[in-house]
Amino acid sequence: MEKRRIAVVPGDGIGPEVMREASDLLLAIDDKRGLGLKLWNLELGAERYLRDGTTMPADLFAEIRETCGAVLLGALGDPRVPGNEHARDILFGFRFGLDLYANIRPVRCLDDRLCPLKGRTAKDVDFTVFRENTEGIYVNVGGQVRRGTPGEIAINEDINTRGGVERIIRAAFEHAKRHGNKTVHMADKSNAMRHAHELWLRVFHEVAREYPGVEGKHVYVDALCLYMIQDPGSIEVVVTNNLFGDIVTDLGAALQGGLGMAPSANVHPGSTPAMFEPVHGSAPPLAGKDAANPFAAALTIGMMLTYLGHPELETIVENAVRACIGAVECTRDVGGSLGTRAAAAALKKRVMAAL
Repeated sequence: MEKRRIAVVPGDGIGPEVMREASDLLLAIDDKRGLGLKLWNLELGAERYLRDGTTMPADLFAEIRETCGAVLLGALGDPRVPGNEHARDILFGFRFGLDLYANIRPVRCLDDRLCPLKGRTAKDVDFTVFRENTEGIYVNVGGQVRRGTPGEIAINEDINTRGGVERIIRAAFEHAKRHGNKTVHMADKSNAMRHAHELWLRVFHEVAREYPGVEGKHVYVDALCLYMIQDPGSIEVVVTNNLFGDIVTDLGAALQGGLGMAPSANVHPGSTPAMFEPVHGSAPPLAGKDAANPFAAALTIGMMLTYLGHPELETIVENAVRACIGAVECTRDVGGSLGTRAAAAALKKRVMAAL
């Protein structure tokens, strides 16, 4: 990985707060290890949009695409922009514009007390979800007819291509093979969506035959949600479409301590840049109160460091988060009493001691 420039988009709500702490930690790691990273802070988000209407300028996007190895995104969404025009242009601009088809979300519980399931412990919650990121119902193909009348019709089309389905399924199997996983679950609703999801089911079985060491297991998405609660330890890798992936990963976040503990990566394997974001959203009610959990952002930069070629640093960051949770040096959402700054400082101290 040659590109060491990181575009940082703090965004809205608690985004600037968690990105401040994540950037500080990243710079400290870079200073200690000499990684040569260059953080490029960009003013994109609701404040900029409300001021001058800017969402994602084409020239800026081109520069990010050509000069950056990664994008670090805080959060997007502001009640002052009820239509979220800026958020769509920025977030989907990166996802679709960079063809970041694999949304990768590790669901890993780092402490027994964060696991909400009776009779289960942290070791029972450790799987990864591969969510297709550029197709499905989120491409926003559709329209409205007779808007505002009793006979109004609203349509959104679910777009699935052979190439798009195959590449995300293959990415999930490659991950399983690389990490020594024995199973990949594919979740769909081919019993109800017989055209789009029959494609998913057929391609899944075809690709699975190319990986004899990994068992491909098909499951309907509603059953997957049941299994995630009944027996999460039976799940290692999940691959699914855009909409279902959005839903099951939030359920997964509940198993690991909440959205404040959930990182994610948006990648096109073998291509740069990739985008990394904590999945907790902008949480406007928490903004400016020093209450946001900074650990999801820290775990996200851990994922980014692995992507940039330093997996040992992700391990250090994750172990430091685990130690902070164990010592109750954390925010209220995960049982502590610290604010955002204090929790981040405790984490940084542990990371620096381990480097």
